[in-house]
Amino acid sequence: MAKKSCSTGTQKRHRLDCIQATGRDITSFCLVMLMLQIWQALATLIEKIGITSEVHFLRIMMDGIPPPKDKHLFIKDLRFEKVKVRMYQPKMSTTGQRRGILYFHGGVGRLGSIQAYERTCRYFARKTNSVVVSVGYRLAPEYPYPTQFEDCLTATIHFMRTAQDYGVDPSRIIVCGDSSGGTLTAAVAQALVNRRDVPKLRAQILIYPFLQGADFNLPSYQQNEGIPVLLKERTVSLGLKYLNTDLSAVNNVLQGCHVSEELRLKYQKWLSPDNIPHEFKTRGYTPSTEQPFSEQVYTLVKALLEPVFSPLLSEDSVIAQLPETFILTCEYDVLRDDGLLYKKRLEDHGVKVTLCHLQEGFHGTIFLALYGKITFFKNTFDFPFLKSSLEISALDLLSFLSKKLIW
Repeated sequence: MAKKSCSTGTQKRHRLDCIQATGRDITSFCLVMLMLQIWQALATLIEKIGITSEVHFLRIMMDGIPPPKDKHLFIKDLRFEKVKVRMYQPKMSTTGQRRGILYFHGGVGRLGSIQAYERTCRYFARKTNSVVVSVGYRLAPEYPYPTQFEDCLTATIHFMRTAQDYGVDPSRIIVCGDSSGGTLTAAVAQALVNRRDVPKLRAQILIYPFLQGADFNLPSYQQNEGIPVLLKERTVSLGLKYLNTDLSAVNNVLQGCHVSEELRLKYQKWLSPDNIPHEFKTRGYTPSTEQPFSEQVYTLVKALLEPVFSPLLSEDSVIAQLPETFILTCEYDVLRDDGLLYKKRLEDHGVKVTLCHLQEGFHGTIFLALYGKITFFKNTFDFPFLKSSLEISALDLLSFLSKKLIW
C-alpha cells in the first residue's frame, strides 16, 4: 500500500511502488484511524468526568511501554545547561568523529517526552550511525510558549559548543523533528543563521511539520479535515491551547479573520495554492472566500503569525541562509501543504531540498510505525503498511545523509 514521490532540488518527481495495496492494508489503515479517534474521545471523556486532564492522559498514552535495553547503543541522561536531554551513542567503533543529530519531539508543545520518543531516537542512532540527542524541552501549559523553543535553542547551542566532547564533528550537526518538533527544528535553524559564535548547522530534517498559522484552508486542510489524528479544527484548537489563548477564536482563525489585508498580500506570494503542484489538488480543492479582518481576533492570536510559531512566514533574508533541508510529507495530513510550500520557498532562495512524500501516509505515521505492533484493549494488531512507510522514509533519509559532507 505504501507509495512515495520523491524529488531532490528540482520539480522533477518520480514514484516508487513498494507494495501493492490490498484489502488487508486498507482495513489496517481504517483500523488505525479508528483507534486514534477512540483514544482522543477517551481522553476527552476522562477529562469531562474529572479523572484527570486530557493532556495528562495523552502524555501517559504517548509514553507507552519502554522498549528493552539496546545492545547496540550507549544511552545516558544529561543536562545541557537547564535542559534535560538523552544521548544515544553507537557502540560500533569509528575512526573519526560522528555526525550529531538533535531531535525535537512532536506533541504541539504540550505532549511528548524523551521516553515517548525512545524508539524514534534509537532508530535514528542505529540506522545512521550518529550520536543522537533527544531534547526534553519543558511542556505547556506548565511552561508557557515560547519556553519550548528557548529550551531547544539552548540545547542546540550547548551541543554545538561541546560536540567534540561526545565524539561529534561540530561541522556535521543536524537538527531534526516531527510535527510541532518540525516547527521547533525550523525555528531553531532560523534563529542560528546570523550567529557567529557557533558552527553552521549542516542540515535540517522536517518530518510532517507545522509551518504556518495564517491559512487553514489550503488544499491539504480541505482534503484531510476529518482524518485523524490531526483534524482541521483540532489543529487550530491545539495551537491556541499551546499559546494559552481563548478557544472562542477557533472559528474566526479557521476563516482567516486574524490576517489583515496588508499581511494577506505579504503572505500570498508564499502561501498561494498556485505554489502547490496540481497533483496535490486532484482530491479536491475550492478556493476559500476572503473573510473580513478582525483586529480583536488578531490581537488575541497574533502569536500564530510569529516566525517562531510559523517559520514559513519568516523574512527572505533568513530563509536564504538556511542549510540543506530534508522534508517528509504525508498525503493524508492537513500539514502536507506546509511542507510543500516551504520546499518551494527554500528552493526559490537557492537552498537544496530533498522531499519524501508518503502517498499513503498520515500524520504520525513514523511515530506509530516504530512501535511495529499496537496493543488495543488487550488485542495486538500488526500494521505492515506502517512498516513499509518507515522503510521508504528511512531509505530516503539515509540517501540524504550519505551525501559527501553530511555522511
